[in-house]
Amino acid sequence: LREGLDMPEVSLVAILDADKEGFLRSEGSLIQTIGRAARNANGKAILYADRITGSMERAIGETERRRAKQVAFNAAHGITPQTIRKAVADILESAMPGAPMKARAYARVAEEIVEYANLTPQQMARKVKALEKEMYAFAKDLEFEKAAAVRDKIKELQGKGLAA
Repeated sequence: LREGLDMPEVSLVAILDADKEGFLRSEGSLIQTIGRAARNANGKAILYADRITGSMERAIGETERRRAKQVAFNAAHGITPQTIRKAVADILESAMPGAPMKARAYARVAEEIVEYANLTPQQMARKVKALEKEMYAFAKDLEFEKAAAVRDKIKELQGKGLAA
């Protein structure tokens, strides 16, 4: 997949040879792949394996922890989970290079850039250091999409010449 392109939500994920350790069977990769099915109200993830590896055990444990947290949040706020429904054309359009940004997101990014432009180099260095700390914290908590968003924010600042 191209960087920045999300897989659409799916209702079934099957991981063959899940016990074969490697990059695509690492704990983080398993969590991300299982998470694709978790976004569907009726989603299922099936891991085919001869034995349960440490990565599988940790990924299943983390998935169960996240599910329990989400169920508790939904119950506390009266939320009934629903699957996102998008037409195939909407998914394909968002995957096209140069797809237009939503106006609200663009305005928010523009406001942040103006805010950052007014910082001194020392303040900017502290801001980037704080963003990096936030990015690593998200990665440590296996929240890779949030970590990637913060990483992209840092790259954006560097691309605008606002950060070293």
